Amino acid sequence: MNIPFVDLKAQYLTIKDEVKEGIDYVLENTMFIGGKPVDDFKRGFEELYGVDHCVPCANGTDAIFIVMKMMGIGAGDEVITTASSWISTSETITQTGAKPVFVDIDDYYTIDTSKIEAAITPNTKAIIPVHLYGQMADMPAIMEIAKKHNLKVIEDCAQSHFSEIDGKRAGLYGDAATFSFYPGKNLGAYGDSGCIITNDGDLAEKCTMYAKHGALVKHHHIIEGINSRLDTIQAAVLNVKLKYILDWTASRQRIAARYDAALQGVGDLVTPKLRANGKHTYHVYAIRTARRDELKEYLKGRGVNTQIHYPNAMPFMPAYDYLNLDKSQYAMAKAHQEQELSLPIYPEMTDEQVDYTVSCLKDFFEA
Repeated sequence: MNIPFVDLKAQYLTIKDEVKEGIDYVLENTMFIGGKPVDDFKRGFEELYGVDHCVPCANGTDAIFIVMKMMGIGAGDEVITTASSWISTSETITQTGAKPVFVDIDDYYTIDTSKIEAAITPNTKAIIPVHLYGQMADMPAIMEIAKKHNLKVIEDCAQSHFSEIDGKRAGLYGDAATFSFYPGKNLGAYGDSGCIITNDGDLAEKCTMYAKHGALVKHHHIIEGINSRLDTIQAAVLNVKLKYILDWTASRQRIAARYDAALQGVGDLVTPKLRANGKHTYHVYAIRTARRDELKEYLKGRGVNTQIHYPNAMPFMPAYDYLNLDKSQYAMAKAHQEQELSLPIYPEMTDEQVDYTVSCLKDFFEA
């Protein structure tokens, strides 16, 4: 059996006619920038997610940068974020002129809230927690710290569409949140795209303006901005997928529960640890084992495709050598980067495929 890590074609085949209809609408109306599909997505995401303002933009990386710029974060400032994530979170901090400050992770792969306050200095302006793999960071604790120290909070929700803590969705705790709709995400377009959400009307207006060359009305530029627009064809695709995202999320959770039940006590495997008050949406089903590299090759030989998220935590990347970090402060991130392996998971994955993957894992550890 050959099992892909993610099967985007399988999903496409379930919505093929609707996607073609949406794209044809854009082409027939030569509506290539802006227009009804983008407006529909903005309103649709606001309604489904339960937020006042959605600002569509070109990608999730731009989204983080735009929010920080419109919060006034820049040279001389510091922004705290997790040691383990994709580089877009930290590189955008640097792009504003601010300095990224990394904090180690906890057993849930998210920022360790017990270590945040020690990283706060007079220059700290914000915290960017990353809800990694589909599980939220401990937002109640983060918001308490932020309130105490008068810090902004920007939630990076690139991997956590519709995740929850205490019944409250990712992105609805902080001052603003950002999403990526990269094709492989739980809610993915057919190219790059992203958005910002917030309940702050003034901030939403500033972000909208900055993403459109600093103008809310064409040719009337209040500030200098950037060009970060949600492509109309991508909006058409996302409008179709919005109708199914909650069902797809439920499928991911069902598959993860099947993995959980079957993998208990197998070798030294550590399955994803779940927050008691949280709802994990499983963008990634990440296991850990001391035999990670050997297991990855074995599964590949059996037709099971896996990935490593992420082989290098931020503090261990050459890009951040200039910070002269004390690497001993990131023991959990280092351990995870050497042990983490992501198993196949996608809404269309069958029980047979899950069971085959599990049998391969058991065979490896029993050999």
